[in-house]
Amino acid sequence: MNAPQGWNTGTLHEVAHITMGQSPDSKYYSEEEIGLPFLQGCAEFQARFPLPRLYCSNSKKIAKQGAILFSVRAPVGRQNIAERDYVIGRGLAAIQGKQVAQPYLEHFLASETPNFSTASQGSTFEAINSTELASWPVIYPDDHAEQSKIAEVLSKVDSAIAQTEALIAKQQRIKTGLMQDLLTRGIDEHGQVRTEASHAFKDSPLGRIPVEWDVMEIDQLVSRVGSGVTPTGGESVYTADGILFLRSQNVHFDGLRLDDVAYIPSHIHHSMMRSEVVENDVLLNITGASIGRCCRMPKINIHANTNQHVCTIRLRDVDEARAGFLAAVLQSHIGQHQIGQLNAGGNREGLNYQQVRSFHVPWPSDRSEFVRIYDQIKRMNAVVAHHSVSLDKLRHLKTALMQDLLTGKVRVTHLLLQIEAASA
Repeated sequence: MNAPQGWNTGTLHEVAHITMGQSPDSKYYSEEEIGLPFLQGCAEFQARFPLPRLYCSNSKKIAKQGAILFSVRAPVGRQNIAERDYVIGRGLAAIQGKQVAQPYLEHFLASETPNFSTASQGSTFEAINSTELASWPVIYPDDHAEQSKIAEVLSKVDSAIAQTEALIAKQQRIKTGLMQDLLTRGIDEHGQVRTEASHAFKDSPLGRIPVEWDVMEIDQLVSRVGSGVTPTGGESVYTADGILFLRSQNVHFDGLRLDDVAYIPSHIHHSMMRSEVVENDVLLNITGASIGRCCRMPKINIHANTNQHVCTIRLRDVDEARAGFLAAVLQSHIGQHQIGQLNAGGNREGLNYQQVRSFHVPWPSDRSEFVRIYDQIKRMNAVVAHHSVSLDKLRHLKTALMQDLLTGKVRVTHLLLQIEAASA
């Protein structure tokens, strides 16, 4: 690791105090607030500061307030900050800067997370031992003011990321509540969500719905329910371009994701024409860990097909609004609950076509109501998508800044000079 002018390198042991955790005997543990809060590993790292479940009256290995809490067992490298003193078990280490300012050290160690995972050892689980951690190389500016300015810049980006994540979570909660209303109450001809105080409702297998609606089985609405196959030869027949070949990793609740997409040659596609995917098909993952993820097929400029893990649902009387409404129902608690019930107790997550055809969905009788409902859904999705794009940009900015600022490739010296000039 080469240091630029004005920077230095050292091991983590040289620049920081390291305390390796050690789990006390279980007789010292308690759910009552006796002693100090106890952290065994990073399972309690669900928020900015840890959320301990136990307390410990044996304070042999302590992470002092302000220390970096560092996971030394899988996942190696996860971090948090001790906002108070903690007893730490052998899944954690506490790191406190000596020659390096604590905020700078926190950001530097965070930037090294991928490297920690690669370097970790263990036959049955990933881990990093005290020697490996102590000898970990650290690069840092000699000037503490430069360290602090680097940390300040990165912390501001972290703050913007946290605020955007919170905003997205809030919008998702609003969307969930509004979707519940839209998919069970609908929107009347005046553009208002119906209520039982102003409109007539009736009982149904899915609960109370407007009298103008029906509950239909998907089988009553479709011209096709099916999927494709994985071509003979598997990934060896994939090409750099050609026919888009959609797999379960491409189908998400927020739409298609094509950053990891495969292509197949035209002759294979022609042998699989029954599973060709067209605009306004509803795509539903029917096997594996992503079972239940679904979206509407958008308009694209090339032909597409799918493998056996993605089911294509094609409405007989189809348009964007109806397909979008059906996808929204399957994404909601209405569809996900039915998927969960069908998979309860099974050895392998999976749905067959008969089960998909048997799904019950609410269905308005007025074609224009599909349009009104889907317009609302699109507006909500657009808001979430806008903030998600902002979040992606901030994360990419953070990555780029860490690569530049924490290696000295880009210096913040000019920022410090501006501060000095402003205060002169």
